[in-house]
Amino acid sequence: MSSLSDRLAAARRADLDPTELPDSLDAGAGAGASSGVVPAPVEAALATPRRTLGGREDDRLEQLKASVHVELVKQLGPHLYDADMDTDELDQRVRSVLAEVLGKQDRPLSSSDRHRVSQEISDDILGYGPIEPFLRDPDVSEVMVNGHDSIWLEKSGRLVPAAAKFADEDHLRRTIDKIVSRIGRRVDESSPMVDARLPDGSRVNAVVPPLAVDGSALTIRKFAADPLTVADLIRFGSLSDQTADFLDACVRGRLNVIVSGSTGAGKTTTLNVLSSFIPGDERIVTIEDAAELQLKQDHVVRLESRPANIEGKGAVSIRDLVKNSLRMRPDRIIVGEVRDASALDMLQAMNTGHDGSICTLHSNGPRDTLSRMETMVLMAGMDLPVRAIREQVASAVDLIVHQTRFKDGTRRITHITEVERMEGDVITLQDIFVFDSSLGFDRDGRSLGRLRATGLRPKFLEKMAYANVTVDPLLFATDRI
Repeated sequence: MSSLSDRLAAARRADLDPTELPDSLDAGAGAGASSGVVPAPVEAALATPRRTLGGREDDRLEQLKASVHVELVKQLGPHLYDADMDTDELDQRVRSVLAEVLGKQDRPLSSSDRHRVSQEISDDILGYGPIEPFLRDPDVSEVMVNGHDSIWLEKSGRLVPAAAKFADEDHLRRTIDKIVSRIGRRVDESSPMVDARLPDGSRVNAVVPPLAVDGSALTIRKFAADPLTVADLIRFGSLSDQTADFLDACVRGRLNVIVSGSTGAGKTTTLNVLSSFIPGDERIVTIEDAAELQLKQDHVVRLESRPANIEGKGAVSIRDLVKNSLRMRPDRIIVGEVRDASALDMLQAMNTGHDGSICTLHSNGPRDTLSRMETMVLMAGMDLPVRAIREQVASAVDLIVHQTRFKDGTRRITHITEVERMEGDVITLQDIFVFDSSLGFDRDGRSLGRLRATGLRPKFLEKMAYANVTVDPLLFATDRI
């Protein structure tokens, strides 16, 4: 073990003031030096610099980041907010100025520190601050910010805390403002909640004080830059080969489809996949709160609702857009989510020759889907008898595709259900495919169940035949997996 004098010299080199050592140091110095054992008070005093070195270094880097950030904004000025400037050109300019400013710093930086500072500043200016690395990470499906110092991620269906945080509430608010201002939205005390989207279509929800009690909350549900295909859903186990073939035939056969499920069950992803089955020679009008669908067809018109301005005027609802879409000569109408009186207009569209329309809504199962649709039609304020509404629903909707998010984080289609007809005052349903959970779970808690045919043949096969679409009868055989 090193002598006491060596330890004291090390303490001086670490900028520890010897006068700050405990009074008992002199009392124990002789004994410690002779025995080769450093007394506990001395050991504690000598350990202090080592514990604070990491904190000092972090503080120094934070100060450096702040000064470089200010200098960068000074030099680039309005270019940072120039909407006409190409993203790649802005990125290149920011990085070159950043390298120049860092090179002029008095204190030398290690290569790792330089890389860290450069990355964090460029993320702040070009991206979305400390959450930018998680938005780039393909394994992260959702980013949840519960105040500036609490960030959580969803990875493989599980929630995990992130080793990152915003500097303060102002830093988080600047990031939220950057996201929502790019699509013409705003968030402030008069409008403290907002739905927005990132350029790649990822869904964003932000809530700020006074509604968010513990600081602003930001939730980003990521969408893959390259949207998932039906082959991906089959690989993930969300549906099987035979159900994929069946849904493909249903969409080409111009059936009206509702995709239902709980929040985060994957309805929009499934809607995207179903939309990919629409033939390329048809005119498609999509209607959404925040444009998320990524259709690959050539003839697509995308409409997005608009909230009221600061004077409370100018709002354009989903219902307004559905009404307007009927005048746009659509072959298909796709509504991202039906959650209000727009359900009535959607039913009217399906019942007035716009077959093949698709929409999503929140529900717990196929039967609940019809109940919610009925309730939302009543929200339109029309004094319609319940039986008339049910007749409209039974006539308009052909198929319900219900999706569930399981406890293990996987998202599976659990019901593919035909909407048949009215029997008395009740709409009859018939399950064509149902998720079979009898296979149990594997050692990681993942469900081994699969979608299986019930053996029942849907009655809408006749309607599909009018569109020159036929289905292999073996798809409905119960012994197939």
